[in-house]
Amino acid sequence: MTLDFTIAPAALAHLRTATESGAAIVVGTTGFSSEESREAQALARKTRTIIAANMSAGVNVLLKLVVDAARLLGPGFDPEISEVHHRMKVDAPSGTALALGRALAEALGRSLERSQVSTRQGTVGKRRDEEIGVMALRGGDLVGDHTVYFLGHGERLELTHRAQSRECLARGAVRAGLWLAEQTKPGLYTMADVLGIK
Repeated sequence: MTLDFTIAPAALAHLRTATESGAAIVVGTTGFSSEESREAQALARKTRTIIAANMSAGVNVLLKLVVDAARLLGPGFDPEISEVHHRMKVDAPSGTALALGRALAEALGRSLERSQVSTRQGTVGKRRDEEIGVMALRGGDLVGDHTVYFLGHGERLELTHRAQSRECLARGAVRAGLWLAEQTKPGLYTMADVLGIK
């Protein structure tokens, strides 16, 4: 069993090794390019693999809540995502923010690639109906805060997860590894599988 929390090129190398040896692997690395992500997913299906942008149980429950809220609220609410991380984080938006964006887009029948707006500056015109804002803030030593906003007329719903320490990520990774060790079939699994929340 391998737990990988490195950088994208190293994670791919670890996935290749796991695939060649038939070992199980849990990957919590983010910052994959589109091409690297496609390769990681293809490799993952050849052995027992969990790839997750965030191993925290709370974030993975948040993903489910965001999908449910998007479907229940519908197009009358504008979705926006904000994330705040420590000043040393090198990728933006975070893998977790992008996972939340993909979950929103899928629930709303959109493509995140076409809907995502990560900057607004100057005279940009009114917000397009299909937009999903994904904003990244960096500073200090924050572990990670993620908020999904559903902004309606006269009301708003905010769903927030705040990581106060990295322990929640470590606990989730260990939980994922223990769950994955019990699986016998090769395949790409998610934290939703681990938590039984699909």
